[in-house]
Amino acid sequence: MSEQLSNSPRDEDKDVEAGTSSFTDSEDSPFDIASTKNAPVERLRRWRQAALVLNASRRFRYTLDLKREEDKKRMLRKMRAHAQAIRAAHLFKAAASRVNGITSPPPTPGGGDFGIGREQIVSISRDQNIGSLQELGGVKGLSDLLKTNLEKGIHGDDDDISKRKSAFGSNTYPQKKGRSFWRFVWEASQDLTLIILIVAAAASLALGIKTEGIKKGWYDGISIAFAVLLVIVVTATSDYRQSLQFQNLNEEKRNIRIEVTRDGRRVEISIYDIVVPADGVLVAGHSLAVDESSMTGESKIVHKNPAKNPFLMSGCKVADGHGTMLVTGVGVNTEWGLLMASVSEDNGGETPLQVRLNGVATFIGIVGLTVAGVVLFVLVVRYFTGHTKNEAGAPQFVGGKTKFDHVLDDLVKIITVAVTIVVVAVPEGLPLAVTLTLAYSMRKMMADKALVRRLSACETMGSATTICSDKTGTLTLNEMTVVECYAGFQKMDPPDSSSKLPPAFTSILVEGIAHNTTGSVFRSESGEIQVSGSPTERAVLNWAIKLGMNFDALRSESSAIQFFPFNSEQKRGGVAVKSPDSSVRVHWKGAAEIVLGSCTHFMDENESLVDMSGDKMTELKNAINDMAARSLRCVAIAFRTFEADKIPTDEEQLSRWVLPEDDLVLLAIVGIKVRMVTGDNIQTARAIALECGILASDSDASEPNLIEGKVFRSYSEEERDRISEEISVMGRSSPNDKLLLVQSLKRKGHVVAVTGDGTNDAPALHEADIGLSMGIQGTEVAKEKSDIIILDDNFESVVKVVRWGRSVYANIQKFIQFQLTVNVAALVINVVAAISAGDVPLTAVQLLWVNLIMDTLGALALATEPPTDHLMDRPPVGRREPLITNIMWRNLFIQAMYQVTVLLILNFRGISILHLKSNPNPERVKNTVIFNAFVICQIFNEFNARKPDEINIFKGVLRNHLFVGIIGITIVLQVVIVEFLGTFASTIKLDWEMWLISIGIGSISWPLAVIGKCIPVPETPVSQYFRINRWRRNSSG
Repeated sequence: MSEQLSNSPRDEDKDVEAGTSSFTDSEDSPFDIASTKNAPVERLRRWRQAALVLNASRRFRYTLDLKREEDKKRMLRKMRAHAQAIRAAHLFKAAASRVNGITSPPPTPGGGDFGIGREQIVSISRDQNIGSLQELGGVKGLSDLLKTNLEKGIHGDDDDISKRKSAFGSNTYPQKKGRSFWRFVWEASQDLTLIILIVAAAASLALGIKTEGIKKGWYDGISIAFAVLLVIVVTATSDYRQSLQFQNLNEEKRNIRIEVTRDGRRVEISIYDIVVPADGVLVAGHSLAVDESSMTGESKIVHKNPAKNPFLMSGCKVADGHGTMLVTGVGVNTEWGLLMASVSEDNGGETPLQVRLNGVATFIGIVGLTVAGVVLFVLVVRYFTGHTKNEAGAPQFVGGKTKFDHVLDDLVKIITVAVTIVVVAVPEGLPLAVTLTLAYSMRKMMADKALVRRLSACETMGSATTICSDKTGTLTLNEMTVVECYAGFQKMDPPDSSSKLPPAFTSILVEGIAHNTTGSVFRSESGEIQVSGSPTERAVLNWAIKLGMNFDALRSESSAIQFFPFNSEQKRGGVAVKSPDSSVRVHWKGAAEIVLGSCTHFMDENESLVDMSGDKMTELKNAINDMAARSLRCVAIAFRTFEADKIPTDEEQLSRWVLPEDDLVLLAIVGIKVRMVTGDNIQTARAIALECGILASDSDASEPNLIEGKVFRSYSEEERDRISEEISVMGRSSPNDKLLLVQSLKRKGHVVAVTGDGTNDAPALHEADIGLSMGIQGTEVAKEKSDIIILDDNFESVVKVVRWGRSVYANIQKFIQFQLTVNVAALVINVVAAISAGDVPLTAVQLLWVNLIMDTLGALALATEPPTDHLMDRPPVGRREPLITNIMWRNLFIQAMYQVTVLLILNFRGISILHLKSNPNPERVKNTVIFNAFVICQIFNEFNARKPDEINIFKGVLRNHLFVGIIGITIVLQVVIVEFLGTFASTIKLDWEMWLISIGIGSISWPLAVIGKCIPVPETPVSQYFRINRWRRNSSG
């Protein structure tokens, strides 16, 4: 069963702030990448080349390293070729030895505590040398040399593990050390504009000392250098903290939990605690098929058996079946470990939002460069034409009279201002704000039981319009118990009442349960019975134990000769068991209606075989439907006898022998209490969907809302596309049905998230925009193909992931609104002042401080806002929705125009308005008030940016300690700069009246924001108007 929780992206009501979804292809922009999942390398390279970048090492730090990716693929190809050449050589040598009758010398025993050394065992495993393995006595001989019991495993005490780690190494590989803080300082200093400012500071220092002397001449140069240094240190500190977060998250991703046998007991341990590695040889297994494409490059599935092909390589995935492996190599002693040691792990690649923000930063940067060029041109022209005045009101440049040193010093100051405008205008930190908020979100999502494997999945979840949810363990608790049973065609009450079953009946029943399972039963020293396996297996095994099953005794008395593992396609699993008297029984267990369909007899309470008449079959089907309607999972157990002489004796033929699945004898049908959503049966699916609220009422429980997988897959592609958006519940769905549904929904324009836990779910997880695997029940193949692992298998955690995904997008929009307001205001003020007065009110040092507030500190404050319930009231954010919505444009325009208007009035009429004519430094006080008011406006506007569409901007502010802390730090530093660093920042101490005026100017932005939010905005995005006008012009042309 697959539950699809969805609203169509085409006909839902739109949230005005979120913008309007558009699923049509936009213009062919290099920054328009709908999904970076499986994106072509050329497409990724194209946007990098198109971006306007001032500091490439910092901007592209958290994007996919395309060169390293190529190196990794090249190295993998070499290793594959090397491995295949060695295997071919061994095969050739073995064939030659057989022809010539040459026998190999006996292997030399290893030194130390074990009978075989590390080099010898690694050589056998890596070269897959079956001859050398046989010379050691096969898997049994190798296990004896390793002092490992093939049934009970190693002892696993501290002393034993210590000896094994010393002899065979630990299951880790050398990793490159994380970058040091000083590396981040170096990278932050690579910004082109900062380098130019450092050069300008050095020139200003030299010229200042030469023209004004050592006492005063060093002020300007040192001030700029100090401001640049402050920007570099703060930027590096922020980046370094971010890097440490990613390192911790990567450690969590690598720490995979697996099940091993130690001292006869199945225990779950970390892969780092495996002491005889992850390469190995197969001890025993059934229908074991392995996908070795990651190491060999060949996509075909390789079937393994202990006699002819027992070697298993780390880094490969089990595609089908199950088995027990004797580990022979760990860490760098495996081929995968060698590869990982050679190629350091990348940080996951860019995200679509990151790419789009690079496009926004490039556009803003081009505007900023143009503005800076205009300012530079105007200031230089005004200077050389004598229109630029000094403090005394005289022209700064007089042809033939002004000294060259003074001219050079003035030009350096003009260039410094122009370059600083570029620093403010080019939002270098904008794309990195995504990484900051993603790192924060990933850390918080870990606490919410969601491990993010691929960075972009975080933000893509915010766009998810459909969640195709698996049942098992996702929507409810992951526990199962047998609560109802039909055995011998009678209902047992209680279901574990063994006295109601005859001994021979019980004997056959528990034999099938003990062998036909992937779980196990272990009795601890204290006598406590512990059961492992999937929830269904645990439920059936616990029920059988209550019936008197002795798990170990049954498995040792009789032997399994062939196994058909349970899979999602067949919905059943079987095993052929040879008893001590050489009789053979084939046991089947699986979905009740499917197993029942193969039954021709049933065993009654007298141990007699009775024909399954039509009436009896109908009666049992009704019982199954009744249990399913009460949300019980129905499992049937059946068997048949088989002639021993018809079983293939040759091992090759036996491995290909298909278990007979007809003419079965029904033993029991059990109803398992589903404290989880499970949809073996359409009735179970319906009952649970009604209980969960996926279906509103019984009237909704019909096609196409409720549909069976086989019906859906029988439709043509066009018919599937037509009904896919209407499906709420799919019962009896196979993994392929899930894949077909995902593909259909994606064609309809949905952003699809899929949950899955089995190996067969891998194609759907890979195809989906976001694959969510289950951390408890999920196989490693499913986890490998997924983007996010839900650690507690709980659907509530999936919902939390959606909240965080939407929060990422919302936080970035808040930061964009805040940053663009500062950009627009600073640029307009400086341009207008430069053109009209020939001077700028904001100096280079002041602009660098504004840049620090706007860029690094602003990102920290706004990009780490926790998600709110308000986010879940909005529709999902579409792939093509504009980053800057109409509400953001409105807020931005109102705040920027207010700041520009007030500060320009102060710039031209400030001396008279502020009554500064009697002040000894009127110009300097006026410029200080402009600077102070501008910064305080940004502090007040930072609160506005928190809630772009809500009146109450203070809601939840005290819960965001980082935001409050950064606001506090900004205020303290502003006071220090104005009151105590006047020489460096070109400010002067202000009296309390000037401070009140500055605060008053800033505080008006709050009521202004409230008034602005009452102004309605059109639903059609502003960008859409430009696109329509451009289309009209192109059409008329």
